[in-house]
Amino acid sequence: MSELIINLEDVNPIEFFGVNNSNLTLLKKAFPNVKVVSRGSKIRVAGAEDEVERFRDKVGQLLEFVQKHGVISEKNVEDVLLDLDTEEILPGEKNDEVLVHGRNGMMVRARTQNQHKMVKLSEHNDMLFAIGPAGTGKTYTAVAIAVRALKNKVVKKIILTRPAVEAGENLGFLPGDLKEKIDPYLRPLYDALDDMIPIDKLNYYMQNRVIEVAPLAFMRGRTLDHAYIILDEAQNATNAQLKMFLTRLGPAAKCIVTGDLTQIDLPKNQGSGLLTSLRLLENIEGIGTIYLTQADVIRHRLVKKIIEAYGKMSEQNGDRQ
Repeated sequence: MSELIINLEDVNPIEFFGVNNSNLTLLKKAFPNVKVVSRGSKIRVAGAEDEVERFRDKVGQLLEFVQKHGVISEKNVEDVLLDLDTEEILPGEKNDEVLVHGRNGMMVRARTQNQHKMVKLSEHNDMLFAIGPAGTGKTYTAVAIAVRALKNKVVKKIILTRPAVEAGENLGFLPGDLKEKIDPYLRPLYDALDDMIPIDKLNYYMQNRVIEVAPLAFMRGRTLDHAYIILDEAQNATNAQLKMFLTRLGPAAKCIVTGDLTQIDLPKNQGSGLLTSLRLLENIEGIGTIYLTQADVIRHRLVKKIIEAYGKMSEQNGDRQ
């Protein structure tokens, strides 16, 4: 019987252990014959000598990852436990590149291989399509790219838009003024901005129209220049809407279009304009496309399994999703 105390030096124990100790739970499951007790910034381990040494080695790898990247997810823990190459998560020479320093000192980075590719493609293309399932960080990464461009004075404003389409619900008559009616549809965009810009500065930007958040229908007739424009949930835009949006770009504008082709909420007699755009524009220089996958899911570990289950059902049923 061997016993060991591991000190979590130079890392935040809450970040290391995960939400509700989710990362620690994965460690315990991987070592069922080892007794693991955590208190504060210390982990007490007891068990057979070879198992304790293996546990120490895995924790060492995880600590190294946190110190290098500043964050760690359940997927990262699983990769280390499965002896996968964690460098695939953040490839390239600038693994530690921070897109934005958010509120309370939070560092917003590309956290997966495809998110990293998304950032690079956005730098070399004026228009980028980012396609992938829920939880892959499409919208969040796109907003971070736009906020970085604004802070670096590459653009003068940010315009965030999405179609106001109900996800299988009939909300009926909503009380309030126009802003109160449409804000629920745009809440995910506000949430991303809240993470990346201090509240007083964000309010200033919104009041002075440096940052605009509006439904897709409000883009008609405008020329959007010296701006970073993000169309979110583009799978719910019709052919006419997407054509209208894509032709708004001024000479000094940049654009990211995000969408999830497995969650089309349009009526069945209306096709998604995103599918048409991807087909028509795929070979045009200056337009990039990145497909994120289940491997890029950074939400709760169950989200990946949920996406897989629904994907299998769709394949079996042969429906449009």
